[in-house]
Amino acid sequence: MHRPGHSPRRDVESPQGDVGPVDTGLLVPGPSAEPAGDERHSRSSKLFGRDLLYVGVLSLQLITATVVSPVLAHVLPGDEFGHLSSAIALHQVLVVLALIGLDQAMILIRAETGRDHTARTLVGVGLLVALTLTGIAYVSAPLWAPALGFPTDDPIVGIVVGWTPLAAGVYMVSALLLSQDRLAAFATVNVLAALGGQAAGLVVLFTAEERTASAYATGNLVTLAATLLLGIVLVRPRLPRRADLVVTRRAVRLGLPLMVSGLAVFVLNASDRLVIQRLLGPEEAGRYQIAYVVGNLAVLLIGMIDGAFLPRIAAVRDDRARWAVIGLARAGLLKLMSPVMLGITLAAPLVLTVVAPSSFRPADLHPVVYLVALAGLPVLLGVGWVWELMTRHHTRGLAISAIVAAVANVAINIVLVPRWGLLGAAAATVAAFAVESIGYRIAIPRGVEVPRIPRMLLLGVLAAAAVSAATLWVPHTLTWNLVRFGLAVACLPWLFHQLRSARARLEDGVAGAAVDTTVESRPNG
Repeated sequence: MHRPGHSPRRDVESPQGDVGPVDTGLLVPGPSAEPAGDERHSRSSKLFGRDLLYVGVLSLQLITATVVSPVLAHVLPGDEFGHLSSAIALHQVLVVLALIGLDQAMILIRAETGRDHTARTLVGVGLLVALTLTGIAYVSAPLWAPALGFPTDDPIVGIVVGWTPLAAGVYMVSALLLSQDRLAAFATVNVLAALGGQAAGLVVLFTAEERTASAYATGNLVTLAATLLLGIVLVRPRLPRRADLVVTRRAVRLGLPLMVSGLAVFVLNASDRLVIQRLLGPEEAGRYQIAYVVGNLAVLLIGMIDGAFLPRIAAVRDDRARWAVIGLARAGLLKLMSPVMLGITLAAPLVLTVVAPSSFRPADLHPVVYLVALAGLPVLLGVGWVWELMTRHHTRGLAISAIVAAVANVAINIVLVPRWGLLGAAAATVAAFAVESIGYRIAIPRGVEVPRIPRMLLLGVLAAAAVSAATLWVPHTLTWNLVRFGLAVACLPWLFHQLRSARARLEDGVAGAAVDTTVESRPNG
């Protein structure tokens, strides 16, 4: 990360064609390895300012998917919509496999060095790996696609497999642009991928002779290809050379546990619906899916914020300063959790009435939405430990914690769903995320003291959770649902106030930590 007011370092070839100093991606001791206190303050103080703009850009994917999904459900035949949903789930797994965690590993390595040379090489490595793994998946598709329920003559599998290297490349490009703090370029790439992909998919769908999932997927394929070409122009990825072997191996060692963690999280998020479908039937699985989408908004936002904050936090190499930043950032997010959780719970009855058919009994889904939203609390409590583990490259701890949580989620669902139905599945989600966060805490090495959460702040969040739970007993009539929704909208000023408060506390706290660290590092005398 470059200092404010200075241009980032560019890799310029000499007249002889040789590249400048080789960046191994290893943190070199010395003055350049740790930025000055004012630079740490400049980086970290952006967490609740500029970095939330990145979160806003990423949230476009969530918004467009939420808007387009009901359209597709009404336009596509039932079997075609089912195939598309399954194909999208397949795509999500393939992207995790194709990336092998290189996008996040690249963020960590670039945060250490502040240089683009290695990062651009890792983007090139990521593209080559994604192409290779996707080629294997495409050739072997006749072996595994029928087992997943896809018809042998349906082109949707081939098209969605084709999404994979393009989407993986866009993820790599976006990760580098985020690390470079190039907001305009980052926004251009992600807006084109999110809005352009959905728009192109709908255009192809409505102009095709038959309205099929393949037609919609083809529109997305074309847009992803155009987005990746733009991203390649913006970041100029490098093909790996023999001198890059060391850093490539290091990135893969960091990335593979993150890939395993990503797959485990996918299982954690999807297993409850599979258990419900097996024990209660597909209709109940559909009801749970609607409630989960509404309640899971808090967890999705936390995940986006986690990714946006990581480059700033990883760039702070001094332990004491980083712990201060992590503590203040986590406390700030907890401040935001109260209005978000209360707002989701209050808005849920009216939202469910609009998006869910009457046969889904929307009023009965309100407690499910609340519990799924409550699951964001253990996720948020564990996010500080995730940042510290990522910065210290203890990615195996992340993978093990996610695997244990996924297994726990399946086991708890099997126990609770027959007894409590959909409420049992939602309660299992809360418990599984709590297990995952506890695992992160156990994985923290001894001697690392991430700041504790202030007791009053935690009590405030628990009070908001209690108030949210109390609103479940308000009658589910149209009048009361409108009143609830109005109160949910009134949570927005509270949210903005908490955001300003978190930003101010972060700026003051980081400035103090930077001064303390600078003073303590001075030689005696």
